[in-house]
Amino acid sequence: MKAFVTGGTGFIGSHLIQKLVARGDQVTALVRSKKGAAELLAMGAHPVWGDINAIESMREGMRGNDVVFHLAAWYKLGARDCKKAEFINVDGTRNVLRLAEELGIPRIIYTSTVAVYGDTHGTCADETYSPPEGPFLTEYDRTKWLAHFRVAIPLIEKGVPIIIVMPGGVYGPGDTSMIGEMMRYFNMGFFPVVPAAETAITYAHVEDIAEGHILAADKGTIGETYHLTGPAISLGEMMKIWSQVSGKHAPWFSLPSRFVKPFLPLVSFFNSIFALPPLFSRDSIVVLGATYLAHSEKARSQLGWQTRPVMEGMQETFDWLQQNTPPLQFASTPAQRKQLAGIAIFSAFAVFTAWLFLRRRR
Repeated sequence: MKAFVTGGTGFIGSHLIQKLVARGDQVTALVRSKKGAAELLAMGAHPVWGDINAIESMREGMRGNDVVFHLAAWYKLGARDCKKAEFINVDGTRNVLRLAEELGIPRIIYTSTVAVYGDTHGTCADETYSPPEGPFLTEYDRTKWLAHFRVAIPLIEKGVPIIIVMPGGVYGPGDTSMIGEMMRYFNMGFFPVVPAAETAITYAHVEDIAEGHILAADKGTIGETYHLTGPAISLGEMMKIWSQVSGKHAPWFSLPSRFVKPFLPLVSFFNSIFALPPLFSRDSIVVLGATYLAHSEKARSQLGWQTRPVMEGMQETFDWLQQNTPPLQFASTPAQRKQLAGIAIFSAFAVFTAWLFLRRRR
């Protein structure tokens, strides 16, 4: 099979390419940097210079392929350049899907996300779930909703051979998403308190997500949507799992989201002074208490998709973290020292707030 991939140097995309190459497929992948080109060559893919917002740059690389995998997307926690989100997630998706249609690509796999459903308020959605058209908690949610329901679905209805896959929470070695950042800070002992333990998402290992993309290409029905989601687990329960597999202490107690969210303006204030890491951003706070839940029975029954046990996957991820995270060092530059001070003050504030909360409950 000849495959064209966008987002091939990303977390899911790199695992997808490695799996495609390992089974003997010929892979061409879009790239925008020398570093990315080197990574693609090391994986056994043929890099093509281009951009999803420059249609002609993709044309020759995409032409003649059996399948197009469109994974490229904008996803940044607390980013100040969020205006790029619609340009990449919506306009870029429209460019890729329409070009694939024009070139007569027989199968197009579009990577959406369960985040397009927004907060499901405890409901575990199936593929027929109809989410509201807002309000959206983050710009990522909003722009991926637009790409899904205003770009991909209308093209499917027009007869374009698109199959949509919708991952939930994706984790694994090398993850730089919100999940990966939380695991990294947990591993360093920076979670004395669980903020909004009731927050819940689904968890699936990145290799299983990549395999789901291939199964969708091989076995999926054109025009159908498939959730690629693992078990739904609350943040409080997940931190207990992290404690078990990592040997790190679990947080002392938790705060409900209704007690955390009123302090969002203070979080913005801390960020304006200390430039805190993305995990301490507005986006990270506003999703507290939400549930992003969907089940994957359709993918399991129709595609034969499977996921590894969460304990096994999390053990592997923490083993990688402990081997690849350098010892915590006190920053050597003024900017690093300022950020470290901000984290310390923010953490102390979180503990103090939790103590006040517990006192009031007594």
